Amino acid sequence: MAKESPKTEIERKFRVAPEWQPPGKGTAYEQGYLSSVKERTVRVRIQGDEARLTIKGATKGVSRSEYEYPIPVDDAEAMLRELCEQPTIEKRRHVIEHDGRKWEVDVFGGENRGLVVAELELESEDAAFTKPDWVREEVSDDPRYYNANLVKHPYTKW
Repeated sequence: MAKESPKTEIERKFRVAPEWQPPGKGTAYEQGYLSSVKERTVRVRIQGDEARLTIKGATKGVSRSEYEYPIPVDDAEAMLRELCEQPTIEKRRHVIEHDGRKWEVDVFGGENRGLVVAELELESEDAAFTKPDWVREEVSDDPRYYNANLVKHPYTKW
């Protein structure tokens, strides 16, 4: 298994307008956490027909270190059922291009149904971007919106 390069993830998160409609089916995701402490998260994710193991460091502002590796889907399915904190995160991801940038909009299901969040990865913390008209308030600094926290405190229980 080849190691992918470590990187620094710089990500901003936003709520999405309630009237927004997904532009198609999107890609089904299921993810779970083997570790979700403040200093690090270890995530198992199945996205479509691929699976990945991701290790992320502590968030500093809107940045954190990230290491990601492909793993067999069968292994990921076993980890999601047997090892991960429950409930797992279920969502559909829609990728939308706007003004030269790729927005990822997650429509959550399961225990987090009703939550819709747009994410934008940037090359630097102060990178300029324009928000689409369906993007609302920024929630990057609100830990309730971290996927690892949605396992412990699902949106339907807020």
